[in-house]
Amino acid sequence: MQIIPNIKESDNSFKKTAISFALLVKWIILGLVIGIIVGMIGTMFFHMLAFANYFRSSNSYVLLFLPIAGVIIVYLYHSSKDYHDTGTNLIIKAITENENIPLFKAPLIIISTFLTHLCGGSAGREGAALQFGGSIGYNIGKLFKLDEDDRKIMTMSGMAAAFSSLFGTPIAAAFFSIELSSVGAMHYAALVPAVTAALVAEFIARHFGVNWKVFFVKIVPKMTAELALKSVVIAIFGAFIGIMFCLTIRYTRKILDKIFKNPYIKVVGGGLIIVGLSYVFRSGYYNGVGTEVIEMAFNGESPYWAFIIKMIFTSITLGAGFKGGEIVPTLYIGATFGRLCAVILGFPDQLAASLGMIAVFCSVTNCPVTSLFIAIKLFGYDGAFYYILVVAISYAISGYDSLYGSQRIKYSKFRYK
Repeated sequence: MQIIPNIKESDNSFKKTAISFALLVKWIILGLVIGIIVGMIGTMFFHMLAFANYFRSSNSYVLLFLPIAGVIIVYLYHSSKDYHDTGTNLIIKAITENENIPLFKAPLIIISTFLTHLCGGSAGREGAALQFGGSIGYNIGKLFKLDEDDRKIMTMSGMAAAFSSLFGTPIAAAFFSIELSSVGAMHYAALVPAVTAALVAEFIARHFGVNWKVFFVKIVPKMTAELALKSVVIAIFGAFIGIMFCLTIRYTRKILDKIFKNPYIKVVGGGLIIVGLSYVFRSGYYNGVGTEVIEMAFNGESPYWAFIIKMIFTSITLGAGFKGGEIVPTLYIGATFGRLCAVILGFPDQLAASLGMIAVFCSVTNCPVTSLFIAIKLFGYDGAFYYILVVAISYAISGYDSLYGSQRIKYSKFRYK
């Protein structure tokens, strides 16, 4: 047995440890910087959208200004020479294909999403967060003259910080940012700065009065063979609903592009369609974020077919050229679909709504780890066995499509290849 270690090997080990420690310090500092900057902007964005949705619900006439808001949005993008905005797909390409992200993307998506929500467009906010967070993270990396690989890590960290500040789920936000771009593989090199940025952003948002919605499932029956089978049914159909949502957005955009060649006419036409549909379905349930309808689903009160109508509203809104995210509409669609399943299958309302939400979310994002973390954060740990079962089934059968066409499928969902 060698008691005295080899000096060269020992020196090499110390050198590697020193380098690792230096990199750790570097990424913690950069994560703090991103967390503070993006956290502040995310907090401001959250309050902007809260005001927009409050003002619209109190002054229903602003819905009539939706076509005008659309014209302003198109003008802002065109005046910035951004004629073919690809949204979150650009952020993913920056990670997978070294695509450049202009800094103006951040204010553009913030202002455009605010106008969309203010005037009654049907869109979310977290997808917008991924865009401005990724843009800011990427450009901070450029400011510090980091190389391409490090800028990718900064982009993911910015995404994590923005998602965390708007959604209040720092663990899920960190894993979402490193899981989203490459299905089947995680970019663990970004874990330290992404976690740091997400935690800091969540703290800042909470400090400045951001209150996130949680939907704790109060009644979780012990899992039986019957309930497990019903959960699998919800997962299977939830996955298909997710696929349908992705296809609806894609083909609605293609149809509108074909009908309206001019982007200004297209956004006005889409805006008028949303205004008309809003007066047909007078409830206002399908405009804006729709968090109140998710609450209704958990209370067993949402309309049975709300998920289909919301799908139509969101597809037209985004397809016409309005801006916002797809994540909250996804949760809305999943929750209201789950509420329908509760009636059909004789399942507890809250548990069915939560399973529907997580099944559809996993289906459209291909992010099973993030889906599980979001479920535990939003609904509580008591239903974890149900959540992981639904996540596994939904991920497996949802295919290789998603909301984001730039997402890469690194590994098969069924084979080790």
